[in-house]
Amino acid sequence: MEKIIKPTNGYAALALSVILFLAGVGCLILIGTTANPLLGIVSAICIISCLMIWKGLLIIQPNQARILNLFGKYAGTVVDNGLFFVNPFYTANKLSQRAQNLAIPTLKVNDKMGNPIEIAAVVVWQVTDTYKASYEIADYVLYVKNQSEAALRNLATSFAYDNIEDEKADITLREGGTRVNELLEQELNERLMKAGITALESRISHLAYAPEIAGAMLQRQQATAIVSARFKIVEGAVGMVEMALELLSKKQIVELDEDKKASMVSNLMVVLCGEKAAQPIVNTGTIYN
Repeated sequence: MEKIIKPTNGYAALALSVILFLAGVGCLILIGTTANPLLGIVSAICIISCLMIWKGLLIIQPNQARILNLFGKYAGTVVDNGLFFVNPFYTANKLSQRAQNLAIPTLKVNDKMGNPIEIAAVVVWQVTDTYKASYEIADYVLYVKNQSEAALRNLATSFAYDNIEDEKADITLREGGTRVNELLEQELNERLMKAGITALESRISHLAYAPEIAGAMLQRQQATAIVSARFKIVEGAVGMVEMALELLSKKQIVELDEDKKASMVSNLMVVLCGEKAAQPIVNTGTIYN
């Protein structure tokens, strides 16, 4: 379990070490004039004490931490920044608590419907528990990389690429947008919790069909788009024909029997649904000729 400690101010310790160093040097100078052996002992004690203080000084940058160990036992973590003094026998391991980016390389996986796709993502992560990151796993950076790739693969296999294959899907990789990113971030946090790491943000950076089926899927999407467009055109044409017949009947402009109505409907549908502009033909006779 992480234990945050507040070490001694390092500036006071640094000042004391300077005083001890000067005292030790002064004793060495006095030895030559007084020949007092006690001065040698005092000088050695001062210089050794000075060196021990220097060894215990820690300079910690913002958003950096030091994990302290005493002969193999976890002693605590220093997260404050500045100059501090700790037990000289502590071993201090550096650990960054700054936000870091991980670009997951493009992975080739099968989506929910079995179609091969290419997917990549960018993850922003940060160490939030220094004890877990240092002692629960061997290499937390490698752990983040491997677990992020595993989470992305699991996400890709859980949903269809788009609604063409699964028309009833509520969420697809292509149209999911923010929801897909939230699901990826949620799974990442579940996986990285053991390492004391939090995923701050995750986003899909690349999504496409694999090259071997990209051409076929593009044709399928184009065909679907054409069918959808035709459906809209026909639906609109039927409404216009219905409105024309209704207005002709309502205003009694012309009386049409069933055959003429059928003919008129046929002609209007051809004009409205045709890809090219219709060529008008002027009828100089009656509608029955």
